[in-house]
Amino acid sequence: MSIEHGLPNDFCPKSYDALIVGAGYAGAVCARSLAEGAGMKVAVLERRPHVAGNAYDRTDDAGVLIHEYGPHIYHTFDDRVHQFLSRFTEFTDYQHKVLANIHGTLMPVPFNHRSLILAFGEEKGERLYRKLVATFGENKKVPIMELRNRNDAELAEVADYVYENIFLHYTMKQWGKTPDQIDPAITGRVPVFVGDDDRYFPQAPHQGMPNEGYTELFNNMLDHDLISVFLDVDARDILSVEDTRVLAYGEPYGGEVIYTGPLDELFGMDLGALPYRTLDMVFETLDMDQFQPVGTVNYTVSEDFTRITEFKNMTGQVVPGKTTIMREYSKAYEPGSGQTPYYVINEPQNIELYKRYRARVEDVLNFHVVGRLAEYRYYDMDGVVASALSLSDQLIDQR
Repeated sequence: MSIEHGLPNDFCPKSYDALIVGAGYAGAVCARSLAEGAGMKVAVLERRPHVAGNAYDRTDDAGVLIHEYGPHIYHTFDDRVHQFLSRFTEFTDYQHKVLANIHGTLMPVPFNHRSLILAFGEEKGERLYRKLVATFGENKKVPIMELRNRNDAELAEVADYVYENIFLHYTMKQWGKTPDQIDPAITGRVPVFVGDDDRYFPQAPHQGMPNEGYTELFNNMLDHDLISVFLDVDARDILSVEDTRVLAYGEPYGGEVIYTGPLDELFGMDLGALPYRTLDMVFETLDMDQFQPVGTVNYTVSEDFTRITEFKNMTGQVVPGKTTIMREYSKAYEPGSGQTPYYVINEPQNIELYKRYRARVEDVLNFHVVGRLAEYRYYDMDGVVASALSLSDQLIDQR
């Protein structure tokens, strides 16, 4: 692998079998797969000054390893994804736990046995838990809509408490919505966990943190003789789509193009900008060993930020007397502002706009979209890897 900032003066797209736009999960997985699975010479074009996309991590001035674009918690049920990523890193045994700060009391999320006791007191909380067990069984995730449908006043009380204190205000902050704008179908899916397991992903067989961090995982993944990475490069200065052809520097390009960026940007947003939510992330280093008991605490009924992450609690890093925390403030994404588009707004009119952009590239045989931005959908990390592996399989089979 070679990594350069900017393009060399003699950069020639036609000397590569594939041009990949983006060095995040989608782009890096495809690059590695095509290089070693089909012997393809690959150029990865990345607009940022680093690899790893939103999973990028770095050591801050206090010596704490932080996730620059917010916490990334690895977990998957997909054996193939785990086997692939495990080639490039060892994983710690970190099991993610989340607490909700509800009027100063820290309760496990998803809401569980312990949460019930903290919310309703020892006696009533235990009685409610026994009723949940009798009704649904143990170690089950039960949507609050099911609690309401039982026509039981006490189960409805639990559902209402979870809705009000775990879901409603947090969702309003996260998505900038009023209560009447929140989809009742989503509300009904909010779970209560009937059990004592307080892990956020209790059933995922593979979870943890990359031993040396995410950036090192990507460096290892991209370390191949047939892969060249060019940072600080905006692919729109090189590539364009015209009818059924991809052009590179205005000339037809016959190799494969894998595009992982926002499709609306590729076309200058000429049909309108695809909406997203973005985040302001405020980092603070504190002179203490630990600020909070878990990696993530959600502020579900108070504060104007949504959550606080403490990175040492996730990575297991030991930095005596120092810790770095990060507060997240959600807001609307402004196209062209330099902000990072984090979350698609999955509403019918937005999906329809995306489909109009997507239609422009459907007939371009050597142009492929993959990843959260290019597909305008929410993916966990493992979902992006699975999608990239699937696309790579198709391209390798064609050769």
